[in-house]
Amino acid sequence: MWSKHQTSILVSLSFTILFSMFWFVQPLAIVIFCSLLLTILLNSIVDKLLTKKVPRIIAAIVTLFTFLALVIWLLVTISKTFIPTFSNFIADIPSIAESLKNIPLLNLPTTLTTQLEDAFKGFASLSVTTLRSSLEILINIFSKAMDMIMVIFITFYLLKDGKEIKEYLANLFPQKDKARIHKLFDTIIGALINYVRGQLAICVITGFLVFTYFTVCDLPYASVFAVLSAIGELIPVVGPTVASLSGSLFAVTQLTSLGLQTLCFYIILTQVNHNIVYPYLIGKSLNLHPIAIMLGILFGGQILGALGMFLAVPRMVIIKIVLEDLFHNHSTTI
Repeated sequence: MWSKHQTSILVSLSFTILFSMFWFVQPLAIVIFCSLLLTILLNSIVDKLLTKKVPRIIAAIVTLFTFLALVIWLLVTISKTFIPTFSNFIADIPSIAESLKNIPLLNLPTTLTTQLEDAFKGFASLSVTTLRSSLEILINIFSKAMDMIMVIFITFYLLKDGKEIKEYLANLFPQKDKARIHKLFDTIIGALINYVRGQLAICVITGFLVFTYFTVCDLPYASVFAVLSAIGELIPVVGPTVASLSGSLFAVTQLTSLGLQTLCFYIILTQVNHNIVYPYLIGKSLNLHPIAIMLGILFGGQILGALGMFLAVPRMVIIKIVLEDLFHNHSTTI
């Protein structure tokens, strides 16, 4: 029994240990997982530099530092433009909630109206508390900085020695199944490449379209709702729904007909994204059922909070591919 299914048992144990790290050593698991996703995002650039006869170590350094410079530039830009707008939006939330409560067309029951007002005020309170808790963030900055440094170094070595590391891991399994392990690794990496690139593209597209729509319709806080919609795409099903409802409710407070128009815009945008753009960018490599995605998001949220929800789909993709490999191998040996 052991010799017949040795590789399948080792694969099961390996990935069980890998995912159990999210329970027992969460910081380490998060660092490793983020490093893997970042490596997947940047590895193709390193490979392109290799075709131009650039040494791999130099290609890894140039790619990683260019990416970090881009991230720093983006953060500086956000701090100068988005954060002031977001602060104004937070300050304006009580008046937005009051405007929503007084819309006659909605004709909402008093209880539901009060709940909506409380929800808006709760969001405002939470956001203000977050802004005012910057002192705590500064106190904990050292540990966060160490995590970021670890991610950068691990990503660098994965970019530089990724092929050797993959070969070393494959050699830990029985030689007769080495080709199977290579195929498993390649399938997982290929699916994650499609997911990371496609997800980033759809986030950018969604944010741009929402910003353009709000600007054309002369709605305030275009950048706030653009960022909300873009980030929402990172959490399938739940994120786009929350972003759509938030944007539509806000538009209602400006003009009732504009609110209905905005709701239609979000519905069309969501349908186009998930029926045309998403399949085109990512293809059929994920093929996860919405129920599986929802369960993954809920489970990830319970374990790691917001970060667990962001990482839910990549984890589900890996689990799906590993299970398919195990069942396929089991069926071919019977």
